[in-house]
Amino acid sequence: MMLDRRLNAYRPDLAESALQGKVEAVRFTDGEPAMVGQPVVDLRPRPDLGSGIDTQLLLGETVRVLDRADGWAWIKADADGYVGYLPEVSIGRVTAPTHVVLTPRTFVYSGQDLRFPVKAALSMGSTITAVGEAETRGTRYLLLADGGALVANHCGPVGIPVATDYVAVVARFIETPYLWGGKSGFGIDCSGLVQLALRMTGRAAPRDSDMQASGLGEPIGREQLQRGDLVFWKGHVAVMEDAQMMIHANGHTMTVAREGLDDAIERIGWLYDAPTGYRRPIAET
Repeated sequence: MMLDRRLNAYRPDLAESALQGKVEAVRFTDGEPAMVGQPVVDLRPRPDLGSGIDTQLLLGETVRVLDRADGWAWIKADADGYVGYLPEVSIGRVTAPTHVVLTPRTFVYSGQDLRFPVKAALSMGSTITAVGEAETRGTRYLLLADGGALVANHCGPVGIPVATDYVAVVARFIETPYLWGGKSGFGIDCSGLVQLALRMTGRAAPRDSDMQASGLGEPIGREQLQRGDLVFWKGHVAVMEDAQMMIHANGHTMTVAREGLDDAIERIGWLYDAPTGYRRPIAET
């Protein structure tokens, strides 16, 4: 049986050590640890800027580097096991992050003043290593080793979930542009929205909608739908805000948007038939 190339790193010349005995390769490797060092990095199925993106990695995410060649790194992401290629310059040594970005988007200023030039923009879920704090005209900043600074109340300590209600996190992305393979506050797709929102509440989720449809939470019936449940179509997922309304990143509005479930079923049915299933990603307590 062909292994899913999204989650299994193997080529004729090289494969991850976990696949020994399952695939043939000239050499096997455990890889080496590395960390994403740029705000948002596209992960591609091939080492080619002309190929589409499968997903994205955010600043501070850790990976295992399996190979480096011609300016590209072949990696496996630690968080969800996704495999692909990214520019070698986008990764560096692993450091211990102190804070995670809590707002959909924020800025890194060139110093501790909101009037200073912006060095970068970061998405929710990005992690940074603060080396100090300072206050300027009533605004508190986290300071970075390279002189950059972020507004402190846009961030929180790592390891502490920002919310218990992941649907509230999903709703913060309303009107964010749709981006195939996107997983950030600058552009996001349907399954990326689910994964990132759950991550911000301290819960892991597979990356793609087919993975989520087969292995996230537990299956339920349509009559059981409530806030936080997921509705799946072929290649698509939406989050129920309540028993009637859903939120999803979609190619119809090209944004994250609210839509009535009945309206969506009728509209989507013309192209992709009826929903393929319903799941509850978080068990009731």
